[in-house]
Amino acid sequence: MNPFVRCLLVTAAIQAATATVAYANEDTLKNQKDPANWAMQLGNYAGQRYSTLDQITRENVKNLRPVWQFSTGVLRGHEGGPVVIGDTMYISTPFPNIVYALDLNDNGRIKWKYEPKQDSSVIPVMCCDTVTRGVAVAGNKVFLGQADNTLVALDAQTGKVLWSAKNGDASKGETLTASPLVVKDKVYVGISGGEFGVRGHLTAYDINSGKMVWRAYSTGADKDVMIDPQKTLMMGKPIGEPDLGIKTWPADQWKIGGGTTWGWYTYDPDLNLIYYGTGNPGTWNPAQRAVDKDRAKSDNKWSMTIFARDADTGQAKWVFQKTPFDEWDYDGVNENILADINIGGQQRKVLVNMDRNGFGYTLDRNTGELLVAKKFDPTVNWATEIDMTTGRPKVVDKYSTFAQGEDTNTTGVCPAALGSKDQQPASYSPDSGLLYVPTNHICMDYEPFKVEYSAGQPYVGATLSMYPAPNSHGGMGNFIAWDPAAGKVVWSKPERFAVWSGALTTKGGVGFYGTLEGYLKAFDLRDGKDLYNFKTSSGIIGNVNTYTHKGKQYIAVLSGVGGWAGIGLAAGLTGEQEGLGAVGAHKSLGEYTQLGGTLTVFALPDNQ
Repeated sequence: MNPFVRCLLVTAAIQAATATVAYANEDTLKNQKDPANWAMQLGNYAGQRYSTLDQITRENVKNLRPVWQFSTGVLRGHEGGPVVIGDTMYISTPFPNIVYALDLNDNGRIKWKYEPKQDSSVIPVMCCDTVTRGVAVAGNKVFLGQADNTLVALDAQTGKVLWSAKNGDASKGETLTASPLVVKDKVYVGISGGEFGVRGHLTAYDINSGKMVWRAYSTGADKDVMIDPQKTLMMGKPIGEPDLGIKTWPADQWKIGGGTTWGWYTYDPDLNLIYYGTGNPGTWNPAQRAVDKDRAKSDNKWSMTIFARDADTGQAKWVFQKTPFDEWDYDGVNENILADINIGGQQRKVLVNMDRNGFGYTLDRNTGELLVAKKFDPTVNWATEIDMTTGRPKVVDKYSTFAQGEDTNTTGVCPAALGSKDQQPASYSPDSGLLYVPTNHICMDYEPFKVEYSAGQPYVGATLSMYPAPNSHGGMGNFIAWDPAAGKVVWSKPERFAVWSGALTTKGGVGFYGTLEGYLKAFDLRDGKDLYNFKTSSGIIGNVNTYTHKGKQYIAVLSGVGGWAGIGLAAGLTGEQEGLGAVGAHKSLGEYTQLGGTLTVFALPDNQ
């Protein structure tokens, strides 16, 4: 070939690739800035689940009504929610992970349907229901994490598979339930399976080819975790000591140490940092994870940790471990909401994390400096407070399953392993400066026992019983407003069951969430007053969203009871301690709702 022609072809290819990368990044940013869309599961890169739409107000929300519905045809728990770009809504289901593209111009007519062919043998290794937390859309692609560990890119117009990548191995207990995140030319996805001795990781794939770009593990040597102990910060200072991801574990326990990454990922474009949390260490029996039988040496890093990573390279800029040497299964994967708030008279760029362990954390999102750490449920008793110098919780021995010992039932621990809040995402309103948080109000008895590891088999090592927090309102949930600057509850609404749906706030002064019984509820952001409720066809563990179509504002939510809180109904379990203890706590849920996946879309009457 003529060298000049070859040069032209190479140059054209580079320009085309560059244009694709730039387009994907610009398209994602543009879509999330347009309030007509609901462009990603958490609403925007900051994870605020807030909309500037204001047609629905405190005054007229009482007139909201369902305008169309769509059955997904799947009966298990429907977490996540719809993504809306222009005239198309994209939803996904629990296993078998069907993706639908629905036409908003025709009340949800199916434009296309993608149904992957997966081996059903993956179902038994999916802890706490066969959920997925939704698709991501960027440019001309829809990204789905399938239960069988396949990350797939679909053509947004046709549903055709463009590429797929294998992210894990179900025979080892690895599964994929998280919603992917797209930043620039990469799509990021984690791994599930903390109850099967999985070693957690976050992986970046090229959005055009599906090729792995980098993988950062949660445990192990610094090179695997992508930590530089001389540069990566912890509590505002370099970590210093190398390979803590090995040294804080006994022998080779870190290789099956959990730290899975099945929650939510957020991103700051200005800092170019991705934020996410890692889950519980394996096993649930802390005695098997202790170094020299010494809690102080046994942080089990980097499980239970918030990571801030460079989006391009994966290198960790800072880390913050919330529950070192976790003894209660307080998974640390909850969303990290980014906001700019005033703390002590100074405007700060912060990250807010409402953790399973019952503490609400506010950190500087550039350095990881701890600014606020307070309990958001007064019944939390496993620790008295967080040491603001070290960031470590002050553990109460009476509720320490390690201090009480193997084969001893530690009773009255609050919160339960379900956490004071699980993965159900909160919402931040920049209008009020408050977070609106779906929470659980449940305590537990916890008995650890010795367990042997076998690949692909449950690696739990504890028996749990859960029940409503004693001497309280009798229910198992609260929906709260939280001040992230002061670290205090502003108001709280009791709920009969754990609140397992994601929240939404709007410029109209109205917020929304769903209940396990199946109610979509609208509330006043100022005081939590109920403004509207509608009982959908099944319990709601999905995340409420809002969008406009042809200038009209809509509210949309997936119903379909399940998830950990609803696993009894979803999987037909009845034993008090089944579902890792959740079945007994929610045994009366079947009196209020039943299975069934349905999308419900709401709007005001046309004359309003």
